[in-house]
Amino acid sequence: MPEGGPILDADLQPLSTFRLPARAGQLLIVDRAEQLEQLANFDGPELILGGGSNTVFLDDFRGRILLSRMRGLRFESIFGRDKVLARVAAGESWHGLVRRCLDLDLHGIENLALIPGSTGAAPIQNIGAYGVELDQVFDSLTAWDRQRSRWVELDRSDCSFGYRDSLFKSIEPDRFFITEVRLRLSRRFQPCLDYSSLRDALTHAHIEQPTPRQLLATILRLRRHRLPDPARLANAGSFFKNPIVGQRIAEHALHQLPELPHWRMPDGRFKLAAGAMIEHLGYKGKCLDGIGVYQNHALVLINHGGGNAQALRSLIEQITSAVSDEFRVLLEPEPRLIEPSRA
Repeated sequence: MPEGGPILDADLQPLSTFRLPARAGQLLIVDRAEQLEQLANFDGPELILGGGSNTVFLDDFRGRILLSRMRGLRFESIFGRDKVLARVAAGESWHGLVRRCLDLDLHGIENLALIPGSTGAAPIQNIGAYGVELDQVFDSLTAWDRQRSRWVELDRSDCSFGYRDSLFKSIEPDRFFITEVRLRLSRRFQPCLDYSSLRDALTHAHIEQPTPRQLLATILRLRRHRLPDPARLANAGSFFKNPIVGQRIAEHALHQLPELPHWRMPDGRFKLAAGAMIEHLGYKGKCLDGIGVYQNHALVLINHGGGNAQALRSLIEQITSAVSDEFRVLLEPEPRLIEPSRA
């Protein structure tokens, strides 16, 4: 790789966990903050990429990709002895951070273990699992505002967090290059055990009050059973968001599938389990030209090898149309799909 310079006609397949074939006009590795201040203007589309676990390329990207690879981690005590502020560089592995915090007896993110990708991508997606979402422990972040060419500090209220959404994903994509994320962690272990499948797994293991390591081990078992390892089987994790719908739609969906898992939201709407609807319609384990639905979890689409964008589009269309017809629910992809129109 050229020192500091862009890589031309770069292969993107190894930089996205779904691993569809694609190339970029330019790829620039950003591992120092000052690179952003010195970044030359580029006449064409640009995209920021982290670990690639939530980005699926449906075609070549003929612009410039900025690849976040900053490293660094430090901790500061705040609000007395119990609270700690973790200052994490954007290029650090998220799961590596969870492990490191557990080793240091710092708690609050155990339920988010084994989520692939970088820490800088976590607020973009507002990652969540087993009853915990990033915004519950989020403090603030530092980012380079590429539109105004200045550094900014954004707190929780600035980030417009929503369900698998944020300012950085749907409102101002690629405007802010996140360089550091700050999280509020605790030296006191107060496990969140609200999620039913997590409670059931602990009960099955005869664990009433889990230790931090027991909780982590349980979550790792659950995720490894339900979600394939991207290093072994190309995927982007949960491919569809669990839809949030009004009462009438929820009642219709439950009439069609009475055992459909659902959760009442604070605003009175209902979150429905997209995977259960997809499985009910017979798509679990189905494969179309190398692209398929994972046999252990219908919410996950996988690339068996040799799959292409056309096959993925076809499978998405089949699933979303079938769910819409049966349940009157519109499924939305969770990963960011990079379409040819952006290339």
